[in-house]
Amino acid sequence: MIISISNGVMDSAYGKSAEPIKMFIESKNEAWEEKSMIPKIFSMETSSNFAEKFTYETTIGNFEIVGENGNYPEADYQEGYDKVIYPQEFKRKFSISQTLMEDGKAGSVGKKEGGKLVDAWHRTRELFGSTLLTNGIATTMTFGKKTGLDIACADGKALFATDHPSVNGKTSAQSNLYNLEFSYENLTIMETAMQNVKDDDGNKLNLQPDTIIIPNDPRIKAKVFEVLGADYKPGTGDNDSSYNYGRWNIIVWTFLGSPSGMTAGKSWFMIQDSEWNENYAGLVWIDRIDLTIKSEIDADTDANIWRGRGRYGAAPNDWRCMFAGIPGLGTTV
Repeated sequence: MIISISNGVMDSAYGKSAEPIKMFIESKNEAWEEKSMIPKIFSMETSSNFAEKFTYETTIGNFEIVGENGNYPEADYQEGYDKVIYPQEFKRKFSISQTLMEDGKAGSVGKKEGGKLVDAWHRTRELFGSTLLTNGIATTMTFGKKTGLDIACADGKALFATDHPSVNGKTSAQSNLYNLEFSYENLTIMETAMQNVKDDDGNKLNLQPDTIIIPNDPRIKAKVFEVLGADYKPGTGDNDSSYNYGRWNIIVWTFLGSPSGMTAGKSWFMIQDSEWNENYAGLVWIDRIDLTIKSEIDADTDANIWRGRGRYGAAPNDWRCMFAGIPGLGTTV
């Protein structure tokens, strides 16, 4: 985050309150960054360009037995699908009147409103990321007043779809959308499906999912923590050891809702280990311009205006990074 306070502010009576406001805003920003779920779910990228293009190459085929002094078989690979992500521009401002400054209240008001500005910035980021997931069965989404935001995967399909194609036709269509309500058995079914995912050439990718994402809903939280939170269930007949105990990270994303038209507390998501997501740019978040705040005196009103601006964007690139369990939709096992 960058905060710039103009000379006009520092030279005026606002100057005494400007620096404390700045320090409070910086502290508030650090607190939000520590608890953000975005870096735990997205592959984080920085950019200095208007847009960024992501692509990949299909894998090299398996080694072959060639016999003594045999020739090296030529690798057959090609460029895969590509995805262009455009960072969006976000803005908001607040002002402190000269009257409040004259009454000695500029500092307290500035801290309060400055904190709200930072809250709004980070809340918007969390909502933008979570809205992408809850609209993951579509190829576009609406965010605020902005419609038609492109959230399709590189293959042109929705993030969650039953018919993701391979770029060269060597693998039949694959699904990462399953008609599965969360349970012990269904968790194992989805994990197995994810581990069996193939690349464009038909090779298994040896994926190892390790994280479950759920909304802050008491119904699904109870199910998830019952399955994953204990090895045994004291006082019941369930005394067998749990295969899933201690194997999963659980992210309860308070900003995450339910997909459009879905019953609350039913949908859940499974994601790959963070290393895979980083290496293959699965679900991508691009920070173009960090939150930049500037302060100045308005020539017409003499009010101290604080403006916040930044640019970022997010979209799925490779669908293999995440699977969704949405009861009533997708592949039935």
